[in-house]
Amino acid sequence: MTDLVVGDDGRARCFWGGSTPDYQAYHDTEWGKPLRGDDALFERLTLEAFQSGLSWITILRKRPAFRAAFDDFSIAKVAAYSEADATRLMADAGIVRNRMKVDAALHNAKVAAELPDGLSALLWSFAPLKKPRPATRVDVPAITPESTTLAKSLKKQGFKFVGPTTAYALMQATGMVDDHLIGCWVPPVTA
Repeated sequence: MTDLVVGDDGRARCFWGGSTPDYQAYHDTEWGKPLRGDDALFERLTLEAFQSGLSWITILRKRPAFRAAFDDFSIAKVAAYSEADATRLMADAGIVRNRMKVDAALHNAKVAAELPDGLSALLWSFAPLKKPRPATRVDVPAITPESTTLAKSLKKQGFKFVGPTTAYALMQATGMVDDHLIGCWVPPVTA
């Protein structure tokens, strides 16, 4: 099992980044790139929670339907959702229909809407110091002290479905950490 795969374009990617065209596009253009903005980070937080227990490819392929169902993850709009909206979401075959996750998403929007400095400021306040890229997949953790602290802080604020593993996946996806492997063609973030 190799930790880098070389695609048809001759580029070396992290082991998972070349397994499907969807993963390749996500790996090359989104994963690990710094993402800011309350609604953008609310989307990622919500999708990471929906991913819990499922493969990321399932969520990635359903993302357009999630965006349509959740008003492009506008915190203000989702925070105003009613029980009728929860029922609508549970009937939407385009998304993952899990009542606990739907309820958590609606609840989390309400919590995010009340944050005094916004969701982006809160999440990024837990970004660890920059570290070297991992050499192999074995060097990529599932949980870190920072993700554990972030998860505890989010739960203290009232967020649901945000354990340390979900928090670390969020940190990876939004560029708070750079877990592209050494040798991956995606350039390291310099700022």
